[in-house]
Amino acid sequence: MRIDVVSVSRQFGEFQALRSVDLTVQSGELVALLGPSGSGKTTLLRVIAGLDWPDAGDIRFDGASTGGRPAGERQVGFVFQHYALFRHMTVFENVAFGLRVRPRKERPSEAEIRRRVDELLRLVQIDWLADRMPAQLSGGQRQRVALARALAIEPNVLLLDEPFGALDAKVRKELRRWLRRLHEQLGMTSVFVTHDQEEALELADRVVVMNKGRIEQIDTPARLYDNPATPFVSSFLGDNNALDCHVAAGSVLVPGIDTAALERVDLPNGKAKLYVRPHDIAISADPDGEARVRFVSAVGAFVRIEAELPDGRIVELTRTREEQAEEPLALDARVGLRLYRAQVFPGS
Repeated sequence: MRIDVVSVSRQFGEFQALRSVDLTVQSGELVALLGPSGSGKTTLLRVIAGLDWPDAGDIRFDGASTGGRPAGERQVGFVFQHYALFRHMTVFENVAFGLRVRPRKERPSEAEIRRRVDELLRLVQIDWLADRMPAQLSGGQRQRVALARALAIEPNVLLLDEPFGALDAKVRKELRRWLRRLHEQLGMTSVFVTHDQEEALELADRVVVMNKGRIEQIDTPARLYDNPATPFVSSFLGDNNALDCHVAAGSVLVPGIDTAALERVDLPNGKAKLYVRPHDIAISADPDGEARVRFVSAVGAFVRIEAELPDGRIVELTRTREEQAEEPLALDARVGLRLYRAQVFPGS
């Protein structure tokens, strides 16, 4: 099922949640909506589902407008952030609910309901919990029940709103890998909302970065991370140093940093803004260096270092433990900094 979001806008009072958004999700694709709070990602998901209505624009499934069709007629499975399970029902009955409430003419037989629910519980690997109540389950198990319930109606589209937001970090990591494998197995068109950058980059075929009701950039995780298209995407996605710089004849100049390795930029002479990730800065001991080490901390496999430039600005960078062991850098040591990859945008 292909989804087309066509010039969709949505306003709540004076707050503009969506501003003429255009987006196409191809059939079988897994797309992440990523952005800060208030960026419009959950509103967009709800509009696609039919749980909210656009003030302007249209949602189309395989080219057909969904205008006027409520959520129940869109064949959409929706997984809520906080599961929304029925506390008085067993796991089995929670999953069967969407089938049992269908009109009599459309309702499967009891044998078919049991077959389909048993199959789904095996698919999400919780068939042994069929007779449990939601209160007896862990957070990860409840999320699997919610997913099985969404799949029970055999939807054409699966929508997930912060599906792992209520879980601890370890369980989130396990479940998102499991969800990716499940998506590959089912091949269903899926859209999920998240504020977790790692989750979006690991799970999605493409990531949609949203800001203030607009789409800033749509791309594959690798291209999005390596080639952010706007200053917002550069600053929002991953760790970044944002530095004022100067462009002269295509060269980028930053006091205290060697930028000779950077590619020439096609920008007018004058002030600009440079974004560089901590792992894209090389550091080495240099008695004549213009920067000084102000902080050193070993975290996991990497060492985080903060260096002060001549004008007092702080640059954060990382190096491996092996590099730090071979050439220890202590507090107040003079160092040379060299950039070999960065994004540069016009203006200050």
